[in-house]
Amino acid sequence: MRIPQFLLVLGLTGFAAFAQDIDPNNQPKFDDIMYRRGNTYRAASGVPGPEYWQNRADYSIEAELDDVSNTIKGKLTMTYYNNSPQDLPYIWMYVEQNRFTEESRGTLTTPIRGNRYSGDTDGGLTVTGVTAKTKGDASNKYLINDTRMQVFFNEPVKAKGGKAVVSMNFEFKIPQAGMDRMGRLTTEGGTTYSIAQWYPRVAVYDDVVGWNTDPYLGAGEFYVEYGDFDYKVTVPYNHIVVGSGELVNAKEVLTKKEQERWEQAKNSDKTVFLISPEEAGNTTITRPVQNGKVTWHFKMKNTRDVAFASAKNFIWDAARINLPSGKKSMAQSAYTSDDDGNEAWGRSTEYVKGSIEFYSKTYYEFPYPNAVNVASNVGGMEYPGLSFCGAGSKGGELWDVTDHEFGHNWFPMIVGSNERRYAWMDEGFNTFINYYSSTAFNNNEYPSSIAKSRAHVPWLKSRYRESIATYPDIARSMNLGYTAYYKPATGLIMLREYVLGHERFDYAFKQYIKTWAFKHPQPSDFFNAMDNAAGENLNWFWRGWFTNNDNIDLGISTVSQEKEGYIITFTNKGSLPMPVVFKVTYDDNTSDEHSLPVEIWQRGNEWRHYFKTTKKIKSLELDPGRFIPDINISDDTWTKE
Repeated sequence: MRIPQFLLVLGLTGFAAFAQDIDPNNQPKFDDIMYRRGNTYRAASGVPGPEYWQNRADYSIEAELDDVSNTIKGKLTMTYYNNSPQDLPYIWMYVEQNRFTEESRGTLTTPIRGNRYSGDTDGGLTVTGVTAKTKGDASNKYLINDTRMQVFFNEPVKAKGGKAVVSMNFEFKIPQAGMDRMGRLTTEGGTTYSIAQWYPRVAVYDDVVGWNTDPYLGAGEFYVEYGDFDYKVTVPYNHIVVGSGELVNAKEVLTKKEQERWEQAKNSDKTVFLISPEEAGNTTITRPVQNGKVTWHFKMKNTRDVAFASAKNFIWDAARINLPSGKKSMAQSAYTSDDDGNEAWGRSTEYVKGSIEFYSKTYYEFPYPNAVNVASNVGGMEYPGLSFCGAGSKGGELWDVTDHEFGHNWFPMIVGSNERRYAWMDEGFNTFINYYSSTAFNNNEYPSSIAKSRAHVPWLKSRYRESIATYPDIARSMNLGYTAYYKPATGLIMLREYVLGHERFDYAFKQYIKTWAFKHPQPSDFFNAMDNAAGENLNWFWRGWFTNNDNIDLGISTVSQEKEGYIITFTNKGSLPMPVVFKVTYDDNTSDEHSLPVEIWQRGNEWRHYFKTTKKIKSLELDPGRFIPDINISDDTWTKE
C-alpha cells in the first residue's frame, strides 16, 4: 500500500522538528525474555519435547545408627540409567555431609556472625570400597572435591539406555546443628535424630548444562534424579523409626497392638495413636523385642530422595488421607511429650491430612503412601513424604510450617526443578499454594497474610533489594525470604487474581504441573507453559517481576467530565506495566469495576480513557482488591471535590 504524499511530508516535518529529542515507546518492556525457543528436548509451548530425556537412579541402602557415637554407617548400591544421547565416562555424585567441615566451601562462605545455614564443622563423610561397573572390570577410581564426588568407569555408560552399578560404604558423624535441615534434638526422654542428605546421591545430568555440580553451600537446596529406593535402617531395639515411603516389615518392628492401631488409622479420618503419650518411652510396652538391634525396612518408588527420623520416646499417631482417585495414604506425626497437647503437636496429623488433601484435590494427586511430620530441632525442612518441623511450634505457627513443608511435595518433589539455582520455582510456588490452602483449612482458622501485597512495599523500594532470579546462595540473607518466597508468591497471586483470572490461570498452572510431574523444568519452560496455556504474552510480567527489579506505580492524574461521560487520565510512573483495574463509585453510592489491558502502556506512560456513563462519578479507586504492591498509593484514588 502506498503512503499518501501529504502524510509522508507531515511525518518528515515532524522528524525534522524533533530530531534531537527522541521519545521512545515501551516496546522493550514487552519484548521476548531470555532464550525461549523450542527444540527437540523442550517445546516452545512449555512442554517436554518429542526427544525429552532424563536419567534415573535406583538405590539400595543399608544403614545403621549408633546412638552412643552419634554416627551413621552404611552401604549403598546405586543402579544408574543413562537415557541421554551421550556416552558417559564418569558420573558426578553429591556427598553433602562434607559441608560439615571447617574447610568446606559452605563453611568458608558463611558470614562471621553466622546465619540460618551455619552448622557443625567437625563432621564430614568417609567413603570406602568404591566400585563402579558398566561391563567388564569394575573401576575403583573416584575423586572427591568438597561436596562433589566424581566416579570414573573403565568403560563409559552407553547412551540411550546404558546402565551402570556404583557401590560404596559411607560413614559420618550426625551433626547436632545440621544447617536447619537435619540434626539431633535433645528431649527429656532421649535424642531425636533427623537424618537427611545421608547417603551419596547422583547429580542431575541434563540437556541444559550437562552435569549440575554446583557445590552445596547452604541456602541452595537440591537437584537430584528420580528413582526407586529400597532402604533399611538398623537402630537400637528401643528406637522407633519413621521414614519416607512405605514401611514394609511392620510385622517385625511393631507390636501386635501397634499393628492393630495402624489398621485402624488407615480407615480413620480422626487421629489414632499408634503409640500414646502414656506409652511413649516405655519400651517394654512399645517394642516387640527387648534387646539388641532392629532393622526397619522402607521402600519408595519414583522419588528424588528419602529421609528418616529415629528416637526411643516418640509419641506416634496417624490418620487416613483421602485422595481424589479413591486411593488412600496415611498422615503421621512423630513427636515427644515435650511437645504434646492439642495446642501443639497433638494436632499435627490433622494439619498434615488437611494440607495433603487440599493440594491433591486442587493441583495434583499426592503419589506417596505416607506423609510423616517429625518434631525436630529443624525449624522446617521437606523431603519426599516426610518433613522436619520445629518441635516447639504451636497453633498457627505449627500449621504454617507443616502446610509449607508438605506443600513442597508438589514443588520440588513432584515437579523436580533445580532448587540450588532457582529457589523461587519451589519456595515461591509453594508459598503461593500455601495461601489458598490456609484459606481453605478449617474455615480459614489460620488466615494467611501472603496476599497482603502492600506489606511488601518497603522492601520493594529498598536499594538493597535483589531480583527473584538471584541464586539463593548469592542473595543477601536479609533478601532470601523475599527473592525465593514472598515476591514470587505475590507475583503468582497477582497473575491469578488480577491479570489472568482464576479460570485461565488455574488451567495453565495445573497443565504445567501435569506435564512436568517427575521431570526437570527450567524457568523458560514455566514461562512458556503459562503463556501458551493461558493464551497471553506475559513477557512484560516475567521480565519486570521475575528477572528485573521493576516496580509498579499506577496513578490517576486527571478526571474531566464530558457530555456523556468522563475522560480519565491514567499514568504509569513505575517501570513495570500492569493492566488497570479500577472501581467507580457514583453519587447514588452504587459502584462497579472495570479494567484496561496492559497494552495501553505499549506506546507510552499516560493513557486517556473515555468512560461513558450518564451517572455522576463520586470517586475512583485503583486496584480495589489490593492485589498489586503499588509503591505510591497517593494517586491511586480520586474523589470529586
